[in-house]
Amino acid sequence: MSWKTCINLAAVSWISSFINSIFQVIYTFQMSFCHTHHVNHFFCEVPPFLKMSCSDTWLHEVSLCIAAGIIVSLSFLLILISYIHILSTILRIRSSSGRYKALSTCASHVIVVTFFYGTIMILYFRLRSRSSPDIDKSISMLYSAVTPMLNPIIYSVRNKDVKDTVRKTLVKEVLQSKIMVISQLN
Repeated sequence: MSWKTCINLAAVSWISSFINSIFQVIYTFQMSFCHTHHVNHFFCEVPPFLKMSCSDTWLHEVSLCIAAGIIVSLSFLLILISYIHILSTILRIRSSSGRYKALSTCASHVIVVTFFYGTIMILYFRLRSRSSPDIDKSISMLYSAVTPMLNPIIYSVRNKDVKDTVRKTLVKEVLQSKIMVISQLN
């Protein structure tokens, strides 16, 4: 990828995110809240505000679904295009071990991406009548905290040095625990 393409992709990402956020904030500021002012969530996200509002939120919900649909669809399309390029490159690798290593790395990434986008789609593309605050918080926790924590774990486990260190540490711990058990028995 060229430097110019990279800068353009980053700029489009930042600008579109900023525009989407501005629209969501403007809609949220126009809502009236006559019930509680306590947001039953661990961070301020639009769906909990929709539940708190006593004004008509239909337009806001539709705009939220459209924006989420466009963002998720475009992201998915870009990921799909990049994986088509990656797959075509992998298929040109002559050694089967090289193809296996490249495909296993891609599989890890696909799992994380699917987990991330799957939880977001569950949260944003379902009927509001079927949602509950506890489930919404759990789903939000999955895509905002758990998924980013999975990335380094998945990619570091692929590293031979990390695998060797984990293996040595586990063997050392198991041996130490066995020695302690034996010494306690004596």
